[in-house]
Amino acid sequence: MSTDDAPDDGTSEPVDSEKRSVRDGPHGEAEEATVGFDEGIVDLLSWVLDTETRARIYVYLRQRPGSTSEEIAEGTGLYPSTVREALAELHAEEKVQRRKREASGAGNNPYEYTAMAPSELVGAIVGEVQDELNTVFNLDSHLGVRPADGQEPVRITVGDDPDPVEDDD
Repeated sequence: MSTDDAPDDGTSEPVDSEKRSVRDGPHGEAEEATVGFDEGIVDLLSWVLDTETRARIYVYLRQRPGSTSEEIAEGTGLYPSTVREALAELHAEEKVQRRKREASGAGNNPYEYTAMAPSELVGAIVGEVQDELNTVFNLDSHLGVRPADGQEPVRITVGDDPDPVEDDD
């Protein structure tokens, strides 16, 4: 069994040629959070959540709510510091909730994280997407090519009724 050493940039770990490191990159075998999961969904979540790292953490937390940052790092193959930073951002954006883990006895009780429901995630970004689409739609008025008509032509609504009743007028 041979070991190939990665370039020493302070973040790499030696990688065993027969068994990849737990930290073997965004598409490595250690990526439990997306094993058997459609990479297209991860790509879409990467767009919604800004990065693939945040998307993988979100998927992991949807599969395993109440996980600690250490458990997330181990399960996704991401560096613990990367996970902690992404979790802090996601928590600040209210896309994940955290609470102290209950423990019997003395010691450090780590935070447990749970990701918001996908429907809430979509609802949180709809306004941003709508504003951006309206800016593009009204580009000519922003450039002074034609006057603004004062209307926002793009309206996005999110509902949970898959079969709305249509009016028979």
